[in-house]
Amino acid sequence: MERILGGMSLPDLGTFALVNDRLDRLSDYPFTRLAALLSGVTPRANAEPIMMSVGEPQHQPPAIIDETLRANAHLWGKYPPVGGTPEFREAVGAWLARRYALPDGLFDAEKSVLPVSGTREALFLLALLAVPPSKAGRQPAVLMPNPFYAPYEGAALLAGAEPVFLPSTRETGFLPDLDALTPELLERTALFYLCTPANPQGAAADAAYLERAIGLARRYGFILAVDECYAEIYLDKPPVGALQVASGLDHGGKPWANILVFHSLSKRSSAAGLRSGFVAGDPELMSRFTRLRSYSNAGMPLPVLAASAALWRDEAHVEENRALYRAKFDAAEASLKGRYGYYRPDGGFFLWLEVGDGEEATRRLWAEGGIRVLPGAYLTRCNPGEANPGAPFIRIALVNDAETVAHACSTIARILG
Repeated sequence: MERILGGMSLPDLGTFALVNDRLDRLSDYPFTRLAALLSGVTPRANAEPIMMSVGEPQHQPPAIIDETLRANAHLWGKYPPVGGTPEFREAVGAWLARRYALPDGLFDAEKSVLPVSGTREALFLLALLAVPPSKAGRQPAVLMPNPFYAPYEGAALLAGAEPVFLPSTRETGFLPDLDALTPELLERTALFYLCTPANPQGAAADAAYLERAIGLARRYGFILAVDECYAEIYLDKPPVGALQVASGLDHGGKPWANILVFHSLSKRSSAAGLRSGFVAGDPELMSRFTRLRSYSNAGMPLPVLAASAALWRDEAHVEENRALYRAKFDAAEASLKGRYGYYRPDGGFFLWLEVGDGEEATRRLWAEGGIRVLPGAYLTRCNPGEANPGAPFIRIALVNDAETVAHACSTIARILG
């Protein structure tokens, strides 16, 4: 159809696509699906709702946040630089050096640290940096564990790549099997999202695994994005990190080549509302990432940068936080040990329980116990010809206090049998 304007024929705008049709390939976000699943299901009258579906820490945030925000309130009226402040970069660089035993002088925070408004936006935006129009003459691939964090998939699809879901099951140690990656796939890989400790299974990659992943990234020329957001919540020993492993590898004077790591204060400091994290690594990639973000992000407010720097300098609140999570795993274990494949994870604060039918279990727990969990199938995808690997599971976030966790887990065991 045509319209007439000033004697000129114009095409009907209705015949044109007005949005990016790649959006149609996105599935509903996990919590949108959960709301639909539980729509119309009302917990029994005497059930006090317990929310264990969202990984939102419920611990009291450190007082240092409010104190530092107040002390820097005069800076709210200033536009912040995208690259943050020297104080923020120095605090992050010093923390990385302490936490991962980086050799003195090897890590240059001025060139290798960028603040981000929570790691979700940075992990999503990274695909625009990483994915070219084609790689090895074919559609680029973005690798990710399966289960996975939903922004990994969304970023891959909207960047024009093929998301490739790598099974991360009990048989593979709950991490992708690097030996199963074929040369054909690796040649067209542009980006590999790796989460360690994993969300939701809590498995932490060891040094040998990370060294192998780094080697593949460098051999085949892709970015290894290591999501380490749960690295500060661990039960026994601190998980190794990608920068830690890379610091011991010889790569022509470029120790961080191909590597970006992501960290957040949401879990480490129970400060999800601060929306503060950072990305660090390969200085050449960081320069390009900073340029990209200068077009898409206004930068982290200066008072938030100051509060964030204070948090990265402080370890006392992190140790207290870690102790609270250990107590919650003790409480959960008292009711769930020996059931549903329960195990204590290397890190993070999730339980990944095999209950037979995750959706049915989720509905029952909400209806009969007022306990809200997340079906595992909402965090996984089916590969062709295979069943959804998350379908038998539920994810439980141990974000409530230990007493509530103990009550909830005993209720889960009673309801599911």
